[in-house]
Amino acid sequence: MSEIDPGLKRTPLHDLHIALDAKMVAFAGYAMPVQYPLGVMKEHLTTRENAGLFDVSHMGQVRITPRSGDLAEAALAMERLVPIDVLGLKNGRQRYAMFTNDAGGIQDDLMVTNAGDHLYVVVNAACKEQDLEHLRAEMDECLVDEIDAALLALQGPRSEAALATLAPEVIELGFMESREVSLLGEQCRVSRSGYSGEDGFEVSAPNRSAVALAQALLESHDVAPVGLGARDSLRLEAGLCLYGSDIDVTTSPIEAGLKWAIQRSRRAGGAREGNFPGAGRILSELEQQPQRLRVGLKPDGRAPMRHGTPLFAEVDSSEPCGRITSGGFGPSVGAPISMGYVPSEMADTGTRLFGEVRGKRLPVKVAEIPFVANTYKR
Repeated sequence: MSEIDPGLKRTPLHDLHIALDAKMVAFAGYAMPVQYPLGVMKEHLTTRENAGLFDVSHMGQVRITPRSGDLAEAALAMERLVPIDVLGLKNGRQRYAMFTNDAGGIQDDLMVTNAGDHLYVVVNAACKEQDLEHLRAEMDECLVDEIDAALLALQGPRSEAALATLAPEVIELGFMESREVSLLGEQCRVSRSGYSGEDGFEVSAPNRSAVALAQALLESHDVAPVGLGARDSLRLEAGLCLYGSDIDVTTSPIEAGLKWAIQRSRRAGGAREGNFPGAGRILSELEQQPQRLRVGLKPDGRAPMRHGTPLFAEVDSSEPCGRITSGGFGPSVGAPISMGYVPSEMADTGTRLFGEVRGKRLPVKVAEIPFVANTYKR
């Protein structure tokens, strides 16, 4: 157990983390488990091979309800803030999205679900207050309410079997599908999604039942508690962006390699072209390649190249051509891996660059992402 700053917020699972002897750290204003006695490496591999249980209750959960009762009005209002097709989202389906600003940068990334009579939205912990203000200021035709509930992520190839012992109907869910399910007698929202690259689920559960639910899942010998350390290495291997590192207000969705998230209806010539912040830049970059792109990077040798490492075109270049935004050791890859931004003309797989680590220029090659193939249930 580690010392906890009493000023930090606590999730409904806080006491369980302490009982499980988690090492707690400050993250986005919360006391969060960074690892358990199993250790980051084994927690990572357990998630890849069996199942890992994560507490992500620090993230913001939001209910957006149209005042008129017509969900299409809420969907169109949301489309004024994000470049994705919300109107075409069918009941029980969810999509990855991003709030953009007038300059075409990303204010936050989020998940949007059509929950029948409302939109269910999950935003990043560090951005949730500003996101709530943004939604309330820009969506007068809707009621925007923060949901006070726990959020658990169960990830890995054995996650379906573990959750199905409590609710067999979750087997019917496909990737990015969501529904309400009874778990331990409580109504919970379960989606087949996550941020590890593995098949898995995210469960929004009432605070009062969160500990019992976590304990019931941990009774399976296939499920282990996993902290923020392995969550970060898992998403890095999966080539997934971390807000504040790989994407922020200075990066556009196209630079970040997220054009797949912008459906045809919102692009040039689409049924609802543009009409979102930064549309001019973003639609232009969709047609003409941006000046820089996010790429995967594999350093030579065993030394990781981490966030902030400058990248150079040549070993003796005077000015950096790019920088690394996320990096570390990939336990499933068995080698150091990174992501970062480079000029578009240097973004081809195999391009050789140099990262400056402790004053030395070390070779690194552009690599395809994800580094580990995803196992989503399609």
